[in-house]
Amino acid sequence: MSRDRGFVFTVRQLTQYLRALLTQDRTLQDVWVRGEIGDCVRHGSGHLYCTLKDEVSQLRGVMFREEAQGLSFAPENGLEVIARGTVTIYEARGQYQLVVREMQQAGVGDLYRRVERLKAKLEAEGLFAEHRKRPLPAFPSRIAVMTSMSGAAVHDILTTLRARWPAADVVLLLTPVSGPAAAPGIVRSLQLLRHIPHLEVAILARGGGSMEELAGFNAEEVARAIVAAPVPVVTGLGHETDFTIADLVADRRAPTPTAAAAAVTPDRRELRHRLQVFRRVVAQRLERRVKVCRRELRLLRARPLFRQPHLLLAERRQRLDEARKELRDRVVGLIREDRHRLALTADKLSMLSPIAVLARGYAIMRLPDGRVVRAARQLEVGSCAEVVLGEGSAEVRTTQVHRPAEEMGDDAKTH
Repeated sequence: MSRDRGFVFTVRQLTQYLRALLTQDRTLQDVWVRGEIGDCVRHGSGHLYCTLKDEVSQLRGVMFREEAQGLSFAPENGLEVIARGTVTIYEARGQYQLVVREMQQAGVGDLYRRVERLKAKLEAEGLFAEHRKRPLPAFPSRIAVMTSMSGAAVHDILTTLRARWPAADVVLLLTPVSGPAAAPGIVRSLQLLRHIPHLEVAILARGGGSMEELAGFNAEEVARAIVAAPVPVVTGLGHETDFTIADLVADRRAPTPTAAAAAVTPDRRELRHRLQVFRRVVAQRLERRVKVCRRELRLLRARPLFRQPHLLLAERRQRLDEARKELRDRVVGLIREDRHRLALTADKLSMLSPIAVLARGYAIMRLPDGRVVRAARQLEVGSCAEVVLGEGSAEVRTTQVHRPAEEMGDDAKTH
C-alpha cells in the first residue's frame, strides 16, 4: 500500500522555498568567500559573471554593473580573490550562486601559477618558437583525430572533414580530454601516431571548458609529446580567448574543433570554384591570343612576299645581276689601275737601273779586288782592270794615267 505523498512541490515552488531558507540564514546574507576566478565573462550589460573555485569545489558568482564599475582591478581567470556577497538561488537554472557586492584581489591562484611557471620553462627551451613549427600538408590523404566520443567535438570535426575534403582517410583515436586521465591518455594517443602508416597531420580537440577541465592540455608531458609527434599537430580546444600550453607548442592552433578540421583540409568547393575561375581566365587568354595570331596572319598574308612571291624573287634576281656586274666592273677597274701603276714603277726602275746606263755607252771599271774605279788615282800604269759594258766585259791593262790638273799641282808642290 503506497504511502501518502503529502504536499507535492512544483519545481518553481521548491526553488522558491530553498531560496527563502537561504534568505533566513543571516550568515549567508553577508559572507566572505576566497577562491580563484575562472570562466570570467564581462557581459555587454556591464554585469560580471565568473566562477570561484578551489582544488575541490566551485561556486558560480555574479557581480552587477553598479558594483563591477567600482572595482580597482580587472578580474581575470587565474586571479585569487576574496569576494563578499549574498548566497542565493538563481531560479531560472535552479543553482545557487554568490551575488558579489565587493571583491578584493588576493593574488594569483595556485593552478594559474603552476601553468605560468611551466610556460616560462618551455618557452625558454624554445618549444613555443614559430620557426620550430611544421607546415601543414596542402592536400592530406590521411588525418588522425584525437578526441572523446562523448562530446560534440568529434561530430563537428568529422562533419567538417567530410564536407571539405572527403578524399582523406580519417583515423579516429578515442582520447580522454578531461579529468585525471586526460594527460596520460593524450600522450598515449600522440605516441600511437607513429604506428599509423601514411599519416600526414593530426588534430587534438575538445569542446570549451574551464581551466580545471583543460588541465590535461596544460601538462608538461602532453606538451613534449606534441613536440615529438611524427606529424604536425593542430589543436582545437574550443576556447577563443585562453591559450593552453598545448596550443602554444602545437604546429597550428585553432579556436574550435570545427576550425581545426578546416585548418588541415582544403575546401573542395573553394577549389572547384578556383578551378572554374582558372579555366575561364585561361580560355579568355587563349581566345585573345588566337585573335592576335589571326590578325598577325592576315597582315602576313597581305604582304607582297605571300601575295606575289615570283615577282619578289624576280626583283631580287635582277638586283643580284646588277650587283654582280657592278662588282665585276669594279674589279676590272682596280686591276687596270694596278697595272698602270706597275708600268709606271717599272719605267722608273728602268731609268734608274745601271744596266740602262751601260746600254747608253757607259762602262764600269773594277779592280781585281772588286773595287769600282771612280778616280784615275786608283790606277797605275801596268795595272789590270775589268771593264763592264752594256753587253759583256773586257780586261784591260793601263798604259797611261791622266789625272786631273789640281791633283797634278798638288803633287808638284809635294815634290
